[in-house]
Amino acid sequence: MAEDPIKHVVLLLLENHSFDQMLGCFQEIYPDLDGIDPNMTHRSNSDAAGTIFFQRETTETQMDPDPKHENINVLEQLKDNNGGFVRDFVNTYPASPIEARQEIMGYYQLDFLPALHSLARDFTICDRWFSSLPGPTWPNRFFALSGTSSGRVLMPDGFLHPALGTIIAQTQKTIFDRLDEAGKSWKIYFYDFPSSLILANQRKAQNLMRYVTIDTFFEDCRNETAFPAFSFIEPKYFGLDQNDDHPPHNIMKGEKLIADVYNALRSSQELWESTLLVVLYDEHGGFYDHVPPPPTSPPDEHTEEYDFDRLGVRVPALLISPWVQNKVEHTVLDHTSLLKYLVDKWHLGPLGNRTARANTIPSVIWLAEPRKDTIPFIPVHYTDLIPPKPDLEKADSSQHHEALHVFANYLHEQIDQAMGTPLKKIAKAANRWMKLKAWIGEKLIKAGELFMQELMAYNKSRFHQTTAVLNRLIDSQRQR
Repeated sequence: MAEDPIKHVVLLLLENHSFDQMLGCFQEIYPDLDGIDPNMTHRSNSDAAGTIFFQRETTETQMDPDPKHENINVLEQLKDNNGGFVRDFVNTYPASPIEARQEIMGYYQLDFLPALHSLARDFTICDRWFSSLPGPTWPNRFFALSGTSSGRVLMPDGFLHPALGTIIAQTQKTIFDRLDEAGKSWKIYFYDFPSSLILANQRKAQNLMRYVTIDTFFEDCRNETAFPAFSFIEPKYFGLDQNDDHPPHNIMKGEKLIADVYNALRSSQELWESTLLVVLYDEHGGFYDHVPPPPTSPPDEHTEEYDFDRLGVRVPALLISPWVQNKVEHTVLDHTSLLKYLVDKWHLGPLGNRTARANTIPSVIWLAEPRKDTIPFIPVHYTDLIPPKPDLEKADSSQHHEALHVFANYLHEQIDQAMGTPLKKIAKAANRWMKLKAWIGEKLIKAGELFMQELMAYNKSRFHQTTAVLNRLIDSQRQR
């Protein structure tokens, strides 16, 4: 058994797609991979009218509307041996057309996804990697970075969400805290708004200094000795160039991000031969997967909103390094498995019961020497980045995006209070008025060009307010 040769671990955490949808097609190459059944005779869902939907190839790159994936929705989807995905979608969108319902059962054919499928051909596919709980983005990301969500499975759904304070009360130790204690370097590379700021410890002055823009990642890749031991890459969540893979934005922009990260690491030989890149999705986004999640144990005593006794739906997961084979790994893993690997590897402090009991990345994946045959470069063609439905690129319409705006607004208020700046009721009232006008504008889009200009100006204003919060946090810390 070869020793672990990895000095640098890079985590790229994307959004909202299931294993069957993205990587199930690789059963065509690896018969032992638990993916798409070529017969398609026993994997189906039906709607309330009795219409049966089987798994079927899709070329849809902008799923609209966004399938729901709150805890209550996922538990419904998992009923009847994963038989409730279409039913839950129809309950949420009763007027949805047949074509949209079929997309819940869709999967991408082999080599349709230029980056993910190229890497899956060349490296290790984990076909038993589950999200950490049946639920949405925020709690699964909390698990990925800390091993718990402090009893929370909800996300705020608006400015006046009654439980906002408890949802964002994430004061637990994180992987970044444990790395600091062990003297291990880390950075968070981000595009616009780093959602990891929801973890309270990340807003401490010493941790804020570790946040750098994505341009720095590509610069850092040129120098292996200065490259951090652990890197976390946060995609772009907002705007026309959003690349986090969250519907309804163009999935090919997520492919471009994966390719860019891989190409940067691969272009530096010394760094490449000492790095493990983990490409992972935080949760399934409401898309069908046929494998029922296994039982698990809660991470701690917090079970305020859920028992945390079951893993979430399978998600795409790749282990990418010249030290791994092109193969399928069948070990049952979840997001805390990566934490377990890091804790064991670098002798870090504990990150909760779930992490302690999780299966780690198996040591048998390591080769005796680095491969020389790995793909040198992954192209994603410009024409793939042109969205078939441009209008869907203009609005951040999902609950995840709304939740990030709400959280950013909360941070601005906290900074104002800390710096002695009184909140202006007039400004808040104006903000709510603009939100109302935005909602009306979306419903009455044909009512007038002037109204739409106001709506676009409001969206732009929200974007700038949200993305400016990190700089405000850093400035507020410096002034203390």
